[in-house]
Amino acid sequence: MSPFLITRTLPEDATGAALRADVLDGLTRTPKTLPPKWFYDALGSELFEEITALPEYYPTRAEREILAGRAPEIAAATGARTLVELGSGSSEKTGYLLDALPGLRTYVPVDVSGSALAQAGGALAAGRPSLHVHALIADFTGGLTLPATPGPRLVAFLGGTIGNLLPAERAAFLASVRSLLSPGDALLLGTDLVKDESVLVAAYDDAAGVTAAFNKNVLAVVNRELGADFDPDGFDHVARWDPGREWIEMRLRARSALTVKIPALGLAVEFAAGEEMRTEVSAKFREEGVRAELAAAGLGLTHWWTDAGGRFALSLSTVR
Repeated sequence: MSPFLITRTLPEDATGAALRADVLDGLTRTPKTLPPKWFYDALGSELFEEITALPEYYPTRAEREILAGRAPEIAAATGARTLVELGSGSSEKTGYLLDALPGLRTYVPVDVSGSALAQAGGALAAGRPSLHVHALIADFTGGLTLPATPGPRLVAFLGGTIGNLLPAERAAFLASVRSLLSPGDALLLGTDLVKDESVLVAAYDDAAGVTAAFNKNVLAVVNRELGADFDPDGFDHVARWDPGREWIEMRLRARSALTVKIPALGLAVEFAAGEEMRTEVSAKFREEGVRAELAAAGLGLTHWWTDAGGRFALSLSTVR
């Protein structure tokens, strides 16, 4: 079996402290917000896996199609000996890259969930005896220090997750990634593309109601971790396309006027009837916009691949 190591770079209570800070900040704003990263407890992760298999939700299938068809090109273009995957989760799509990179020596999955890293990283290590897996329990949006690994390195950020960041957050994130790269290293970035509004809205408001349950799960997380008394049945799931910003917003709309108590924060939050709280932004992209954002961070786009339907893109960029 190949070496498998997990390193924690987050303090033990970092997750709890971040949740308290995000809830206090978001629920005292106008309009109210909660960050989408809090969807992903054990149940939320299971619900998201269900979402990826729904007929309406195309991004996962489209990205997998690109990886399956283009992994040899990605390998040839990068010659990577280390693969770093940000927000690796289950590492479900990573196998295409691992199998295509003949010179790969080290895989560095990065995630805030130690249990996800242990399960996915352990399985990958067991199946690839020559691969060294060094998992990092870390928040890649808060600055990241990578272990010493052989270059060139390929940093992968898949799933279109970059769309969950607001424009200023994306700029800061890409700049932080650039700071990790040396000449010869590369970034592989997954971006969902602008398309017909009906297709986009359906992907975030499926007929079976799985996305609605996923959206409301953030309330269950706040209830469990902070002793809040949100009633998920008191809110409706809303998915709306913003054509000006070219992003989908997921929201929770209060069905009636209500007050939510959050004892861990000493906070009582008033919701008016019909008031909406934003829980996710999912930006959609165009090639010229991705190229410009990468350039602003000091990265040059060298390859652009889409699925057959032109719904999703993987881009490869290098240090400028």
